[in-house]
Amino acid sequence: MAKQSGLGDALLIAGYDLSGDIQALGNVGGGPAALEQTGIDKFAMERIGGIRDGRMQYTSFFNPGTLPDRSHARLKLLPSSDVIMTYMRGTALGSPSANIVAKQANYDGNRGDSGEFTFSVDAQANGYGVEWGRSLTAGKRTDGTAGNGTGVDFGVGSPPLFNGASLFGLQAYLHVFAFTGTSVTVKLQESSDNGGADTWADVAGGAFTAATGITSQRIATAAGQTVERYLRVVTTGTFTNAVFAVSAIRNDVEVKF
Repeated sequence: MAKQSGLGDALLIAGYDLSGDIQALGNVGGGPAALEQTGIDKFAMERIGGIRDGRMQYTSFFNPGTLPDRSHARLKLLPSSDVIMTYMRGTALGSPSANIVAKQANYDGNRGDSGEFTFSVDAQANGYGVEWGRSLTAGKRTDGTAGNGTGVDFGVGSPPLFNGASLFGLQAYLHVFAFTGTSVTVKLQESSDNGGADTWADVAGGAFTAATGITSQRIATAAGQTVERYLRVVTTGTFTNAVFAVSAIRNDVEVKF
């Protein structure tokens, strides 16, 4: 794959697409803390992994409009509860995405001498750290009735076999931006060959709670569950309009939270 820029990206926050009001992302990062375990008999540092962490830091323009996806209406609330966030590096199906369950720590305004008025926001992970995966929707997907998505190839899977299967389960994130109807259930399906000889089947533990409006969710399967190479998103329920985005993280190595 060729090198890429950061053009055409998206930032989704708690079921709202704030991408048009975001000037820049200053930091999307995380990982386990490095704990020093160096004995006096060593000539270089030794470290082991500690507690997982994650963060997203970004700058927002001041947009006081009242539409659902205007930044000031959302970010000024400074919720004390967790906020689910997804950064999409491009909006093509299968593009990389970073996901986080976080606390919005601040909403700090800055009026520059040029006249520009922006806000700095820090989101600090709560419970899971930052999770990089792939987008199972091409940006925002719109379903008017129950439907099946296109499969995404998650690669060769876990060692030592590298036969396409992951041995350590998955996590997934959902944002529902608009909804009309009774309810919609968004779920993941898997196949070893993109639905060829191996027909698509539901991922155990891979269904989100039925949605009836704007919402965001994180789910996780069993940690030791086998997950096949290809994943897709399926919707069921009674509705006439469901606009949503899904990102999935398949664990090719053991992950602990």
